[in-house]
Amino acid sequence: MTEPTVAAGAAPGEGQGPSPGALRLNNVEVIYDEVILVLRGLSLEVAPGSVVALLGSNGAGKSTTLKAVSGLLPTEHGEVTDGQVLLDEQDVTHVDAARRVRRGMSLCMEGRHVFEHLTVQENLVAGAYSRGRARPADLDLVYGYFPRLSELRSRVSGFLSGGEQQMLAIGRALMSHPRLLMLDEPSLGLAPRLVEEIFGHIRRLNQELGTTILVVEQNARQALDIADYGYVMERGRVVLDGPATELRENPDVKEFYLGVGKEGERRSYRDVKHYKRRKRWL
Repeated sequence: MTEPTVAAGAAPGEGQGPSPGALRLNNVEVIYDEVILVLRGLSLEVAPGSVVALLGSNGAGKSTTLKAVSGLLPTEHGEVTDGQVLLDEQDVTHVDAARRVRRGMSLCMEGRHVFEHLTVQENLVAGAYSRGRARPADLDLVYGYFPRLSELRSRVSGFLSGGEQQMLAIGRALMSHPRLLMLDEPSLGLAPRLVEEIFGHIRRLNQELGTTILVVEQNARQALDIADYGYVMERGRVVLDGPATELRENPDVKEFYLGVGKEGERRSYRDVKHYKRRKRWL
């Protein structure tokens, strides 16, 4: 299989204005199939250049939040019926998904979703579609952050490991020069060592490129370790938020999301009785 051609051009960021990537949701309500209310007046903010973690159990509405931000709700018969989604104070609530990508939003969906029949480099080139054509400098940037992908650039993506596919999914997202990078469960299905590596890459992208990042994650410990700020969701609402350092020390977060009980005792969800009654925010 021949490698795709790429266009010569400026390095990432050249000739562009500042792209802070600030995100704000104001009282967002999402309904599926015109009857199922999932988000119930959700409000949150992601400061430009920050990493924000969105935590919560299954069914809390985390992935729906990302789909509301990225414009993918219509593909699942969902819609924002109230509230606003703002990117850098511009209302994008009813802007279609393709235009949101061009405005600087990029989503890595849960489960990675690489183009399995294409090579690594062809996947990356596809990620630059919204910008016209991929530039060598864009590919060099991705390969610089993920050297393993450079070694595998001619490998068909369906034969990559889970960790390699996750790197590829993030790299493909970077090819569009996102202001706001959203990650849905990047640790899903990965061994602990690979989870550490992936989250290290995420933090480095934020620190070195200044990319604003919103990460949805059930691995609360890893997410809070790299985040500046965090939100905890339950049943379509934010029930707790604060600086990541404070959330890591919050007794409820420790017990219900970090698996640590009183006096540092390790706890299991199965061992916690009266789960809903004991949460201070319910």
